[in-house]
Amino acid sequence: MSASRTVRRLVATGLAAGSVVAVVAMPASADDGHNRGRHHQSYSRVVLGSIQYDSPGRDDYSNRSLNREWVEVTNTGYRPVNLNGWTLSDRDGNRYRFDDVRLAGRATVRVHTGRGHDTRTNVYQDRRTDYVWGNYSDTATLRDDHGRTVDTKSWGRDRDHRNNDRDRDHRNHDRGHRR
Repeated sequence: MSASRTVRRLVATGLAAGSVVAVVAMPASADDGHNRGRHHQSYSRVVLGSIQYDSPGRDDYSNRSLNREWVEVTNTGYRPVNLNGWTLSDRDGNRYRFDDVRLAGRATVRVHTGRGHDTRTNVYQDRRTDYVWGNYSDTATLRDDHGRTVDTKSWGRDRDHRNNDRDRDHRNHDRGHRR
């Protein structure tokens, strides 16, 4: 066997081995960290955004005043999320259940306390006389359709988890948030 023939066989064997290593290593190096396997979150990240818990002006229980109390739910991912069956609740257990709401990627829906016609960007709890969110302290909790907590946001005393008394004015009277 000539030297050139031996060199060609060695080069061919080396190239074949290198190709096998490259093919095996390629899927591992192509993983961008966004694997959607069964152990990874299958939906985009949905979070609570801004909360207007103290309706501007007097709390006169009008629909206008009730609708000025709202919570934003934001999809921070790029994939749409079906919120059907998800719930938004306060510390006292008042709960709103989402029905037929599909939240597009990078979109926000505002959940109003009062009555109105649901749209892509605004949904309504259809409450007639009850404010939901405490003006001085409360906690908003968003749960998915399996009851798992997705996000929470607290303000006032609830933020410190020290005092869960109902909202009171300076004379220790209830602030009128009948539940």
